[in-house]
Amino acid sequence: MAASVRRCTDDAELARSLEIYNAVWPHRAVSVEDVRAWRRAALSTAEFLASVAGEDVGSAAAALRREHPRECFALVTVLPNGRRRGAGDALYQAVSAWALARSLDEIVTFVDGDDTPSLEFAGRRGFVETSREVGLALDVADAVREAVAPPPGVELVTLLERPDLASDVYDVELEAGPDVPGYDDWKAPPRKLWIETHLFGPSTPPDAVLLALAAEEVVGYAKLTLHPDGRTARHAMTAVKRAWRGRGIATALKRAQIEWARAHGIERLTTTNELRNDAMRRINEALGYGPAAGRVTMRGPLSGSPP
Repeated sequence: MAASVRRCTDDAELARSLEIYNAVWPHRAVSVEDVRAWRRAALSTAEFLASVAGEDVGSAAAALRREHPRECFALVTVLPNGRRRGAGDALYQAVSAWALARSLDEIVTFVDGDDTPSLEFAGRRGFVETSREVGLALDVADAVREAVAPPPGVELVTLLERPDLASDVYDVELEAGPDVPGYDDWKAPPRKLWIETHLFGPSTPPDAVLLALAAEEVVGYAKLTLHPDGRTARHAMTAVKRAWRGRGIATALKRAQIEWARAHGIERLTTTNELRNDAMRRINEALGYGPAAGRVTMRGPLSGSPP
């Protein structure tokens, strides 16, 4: 029986789409509030459900993102019992039609680095790897307790303690964002929107955002995003202004995050580093982070287009 696709139009369908995504990507699970913030931050979004024999077996989310406005970003997820039944292709076609209606001719997606079937599915449709991130994880209970020691003249505070500095943190992002490998075409979102949807994200308590201050100048920041399971958190960003790099600020921020996680019952910290990001990979490895699920960024044509 052929798969059918419908666009999500109500809260129940959106919740089902998220349920399928979280079932397929439990290590990257997100909450309803996270999805709402994601939609608000984007220029345009759409979500789809795929059904086979009357059962919802797959979902897709597509977005035109402010920071990458010339590409369609999409995630297609299909439950194990729905694979090889046409659901993936049907969702790919629906996302492609949505992108074409917005004059976009490419799709960018993420795939787990060890997910061979998904990598092969994308490869057969003309998608190619453009970036690869190494996955790392730390069991907090096993982490060595070390003093958090920022360099002389630098102090660490939380966003909860200094919410007045939120706009200054955006300035760190403006400088650090273009330096992230693979972010060559990155466009900064509006200041107010970035603060509201990223810095004060729904899964990021203000005390889980650490700021590095030098004479009241924000010279670096690090943010944790909590997973819905309440036991896992992800390093969502660690950024330091160019003039302040190489002094131990990023390491101090990360050590402070480990201790924050320990104090708040977080059992596991995860992160990904692009292969070319040697500096951050060395910091994480020195802090005891070990191998975990990595991520591959792939870019490909719309369905029906020549690869």
